[in-house]
Amino acid sequence: MKSRSIIIALFTLSYITATATIRPIKLTCEYLENPMTVDIRHPRLSWINIADKNENDQWQTAWQIQVASSIQSLIQGKADLWDSGKTNGNTSNIIPYIGKALQSGQDCYWRVRVWDKNGKASAWSNTANWHMGLLDQSDWKAQWIGAPWDEEDATVRSKNKNDKPAPLMRKRFGINKSVKKAHIYVSGLGYFELYMNGKKIGDDVLVPNQTDYTHRPDIERKRVRIDNKFKGYRVLYLCYDVKPYLHKGNNAIGCLLGCGFFNSFNSADIIIPYGSPRMIAQMEIEYNDGTKETICSDTSWEVKKSFIVSNGIYTGEHADGTLIDHNWCNSTENWLQAVERKTPDGQLEAQMGYSDRVNKEMKPLSIQKINGNKWLVDFGEEITGWIHLKKMNGKPGQKIDIHYIYGTNNPLPYKKSDVLSVNQNVSSQGTNSYTLNGSKDEDYHARFTWFVFSKAIISGWEGELKPDQITAEDIHTILPQTAHFACSDTLINKIQKIWCRSLLDNTHGGLFSDCPHRERIGYTGDGQVECETVMYNYDSRPVYTKWMRDILLAQNPITGYVPNAAPWESGAGGGPEWGAAMIIIPYTFYQMYHDTGILNSNYKGMTELMKYFHNWVDEDGIMLHNYWDWNNPMAQWLNLGEWCAPTSVLPRKALIHTYYYWLCARDISRIAAAIGKDEDAKQYEELAERTRTAFHKRFYDHDLHTYGEAGSNIFALDMGIDNRNQLADVLNTLKDELKRNNGHLNTGIFGTKLFFEVLTRYGLNEEAYEAITKTDFPSFGNWIRQGATTTWEQWDGGASHNHPMFGGGLTWLYRCLAGVDIDFIKNGDRHFVIKPCPPKNVSWAEYSNETPYGKIGIRWEKTIGGGYKLQIIVPVGCTATVIPPGKDGAVNTRQLKSGNYEFLSSPK
Repeated sequence: MKSRSIIIALFTLSYITATATIRPIKLTCEYLENPMTVDIRHPRLSWINIADKNENDQWQTAWQIQVASSIQSLIQGKADLWDSGKTNGNTSNIIPYIGKALQSGQDCYWRVRVWDKNGKASAWSNTANWHMGLLDQSDWKAQWIGAPWDEEDATVRSKNKNDKPAPLMRKRFGINKSVKKAHIYVSGLGYFELYMNGKKIGDDVLVPNQTDYTHRPDIERKRVRIDNKFKGYRVLYLCYDVKPYLHKGNNAIGCLLGCGFFNSFNSADIIIPYGSPRMIAQMEIEYNDGTKETICSDTSWEVKKSFIVSNGIYTGEHADGTLIDHNWCNSTENWLQAVERKTPDGQLEAQMGYSDRVNKEMKPLSIQKINGNKWLVDFGEEITGWIHLKKMNGKPGQKIDIHYIYGTNNPLPYKKSDVLSVNQNVSSQGTNSYTLNGSKDEDYHARFTWFVFSKAIISGWEGELKPDQITAEDIHTILPQTAHFACSDTLINKIQKIWCRSLLDNTHGGLFSDCPHRERIGYTGDGQVECETVMYNYDSRPVYTKWMRDILLAQNPITGYVPNAAPWESGAGGGPEWGAAMIIIPYTFYQMYHDTGILNSNYKGMTELMKYFHNWVDEDGIMLHNYWDWNNPMAQWLNLGEWCAPTSVLPRKALIHTYYYWLCARDISRIAAAIGKDEDAKQYEELAERTRTAFHKRFYDHDLHTYGEAGSNIFALDMGIDNRNQLADVLNTLKDELKRNNGHLNTGIFGTKLFFEVLTRYGLNEEAYEAITKTDFPSFGNWIRQGATTTWEQWDGGASHNHPMFGGGLTWLYRCLAGVDIDFIKNGDRHFVIKPCPPKNVSWAEYSNETPYGKIGIRWEKTIGGGYKLQIIVPVGCTATVIPPGKDGAVNTRQLKSGNYEFLSSPK
């Protein structure tokens, strides 16, 4: 009878699999695959449906989710936590868990099956899982602890400001039972590395992700001064499954603590430290006999000085191999008792986002000897990370210095006469060294900071430096690339490549920074202007969800002001265009990812920001506030407008401010409509229209037919000009501008975001293509011509050579050149518009992106007869309007349902 049941079950599974035409894949919980730490009581579950080959016009008609407390129960169909049953509908994105109440530390395993348009069920998906974190602050029994040689305050504020070694914390404990499961919940500020019985736990580095951890004194008296008032603080913790590392007998937890941003400072006084390094850890062990044990950080832990003698985000890192304790699990010398540290004001929250990690190892392109013990190594591409030295053999006390070089374009090989200029290009971002202990095949890389470099000088290296002894480790926050873009123009492909490289270099700690070396700050203005390009290339949902919470918590609870950076640092200049990230990023997030959660969680903050902006608006509806405090000479940095334009004359600040006031009013109107706040939507729509009218009335010069210089007309055209004669005059003015500039753009970061798409929208697609493919100043091509592997801060090459902000304009590549418009607000529910705009000199282009519903994509290429061959991919359950290139495109519009299509569009 048992064998008969198995046969029937196998037959039934085979039947279901054979008859299903769609199946669910890529299961995620809160956007993450199998997250280790979730502290949301009703986490949201998602999947993507894919159809069988050659199966078009398919969609999901129902779904069923099962969640169990063990994988064995789930496989047996015993969903003891939640069984949704067959639920009608096409929903496959962010479905809230509504089963039994989840407990701290609980393991959850889940699967899903779906029904297609014909009512046929798929097989069950592969099993996915998530682990619950500590849901209540009262669940934490552990104490924050630190090293007795540190003071409570950060080093820069302490009485003894000398560099202090990184603490190595230790807890020894015994196990005499069989372990069923074991998890440790841990955070270390600024950074930590966790070890169990001598082995590093996890492959992440530079954790936890950066936040505003706790209150800092004197913010209001620092460089760019704001009120020392924030909505809140938080500290992120991680969870690791440590069962595989435990054994019966003696065990030891080790935690290496780095300064990170918590104990950071730099000579420019733009960084405000929080306090001295500290950690908190709580390990929960469940034994097979049903008993449990909790091991918490407290003053019973031991601490000693580690081999990292100094470290700092901005100052670098130095290690002394003679101080390495290889037997730290059992050694007895030089251990002190840990001391209790003040608990940060920030609430402990699970890090439900990606960490930094080593994403790839790069071998040197060349190694050149400069003199007796100095070597120049070239890796060919500017990255963030560190040099990893291997198989080092030398005398005890021999010091190896690593000098990281960035932003230089001198080609290799160097002549001896060039050594001086090489040294002048050595980065001032911080220094790095390792002192050998004399053992065989020593190994070293930094732990608690990153460097920016394409080349490095290794000094103090005796003998030959061989390729297998040195690699560059590329480090940034995990950012899955979901998109692909390419075209027949190799320069455009290079522009795409260098921007992607710069973006990754600036992704650390769960946020996007302005530059990865000099400031390393999460500027909100840079963030909002580039966010659409980011989302057109990467699955950035975990990063933006985390960063938007940083921005929301940094908002002033009284005035509604949103700072120019989050987490806040006092060197961050900006203005209304920076604070506008509070509205623009969530709006773009919804456009791209069809998720109202980020709108609801930030909506109150958006309305508070709009009230703050209103204080800057005059009686005519123009937004300008002469923000100046004679007691604070840096206050001008709170009232910037356009930034980094290639011209000496910038657009008027009031013009830029008013444009962004209109944009925020328009976006929040659409946001309000999307979350059912219809009355708000109407009021903000009216505000947007009043602001647009005021803009045109104040800034249009009827005699000169212009709104001003340096992209001012671009802003006006993006808002829309109703008067046809005025529109024609402005377009003629814009054409004259382009002619005077020899076809170049003349915009800063905000104007460049709009420049190329506005030109195409108003029939100037060839001009847009010409501007984006220029190779002299100002242009992307000019940077590439000079050897750039990243995008720069200034069109003329000034300042930083690693800034992703000008990438905001690259949406033209995907939306216009390739022609894919992803916008779940404008285009409607699960609908895409595909409208390529091919320039004359581009023979083919392709773009695809994995949306929350699956892959949307196009490849078009010109045919010999003057027509176009198009290949289109539409995700399951979605539709697309395809407007082929050419004069008859609108006439030949096609409405496609899900599937793969290929067709020709003939010329007229």
